[in-house]
Amino acid sequence: MSLPTLYIKPGCPWCTEATTELDRQGIKYRTVDVISDPAAFAEMQQISRQTKAPVLNYHGDILADFGAAELKPFLAARRK
Repeated sequence: MSLPTLYIKPGCPWCTEATTELDRQGIKYRTVDVISDPAAFAEMQQISRQTKAPVLNYHGDILADFGAAELKPFLAARRK
């Protein structure tokens, strides 16, 4: 199974919060910088239907424009 993908913007405090929480929970993931990669930005926009980061593609389930408060229950529901 492929790793979850976290679309981020450098310097984004919510993106830092997301990586911190994923690391804390021991979840392996790959990050994609949507500022330096226009194709990745377009991909993020297509799957989330918006332009804000972070966006997490967790094996096809999408969580967009979130903070740690939204991430924790999202992950808990998928790790049962």
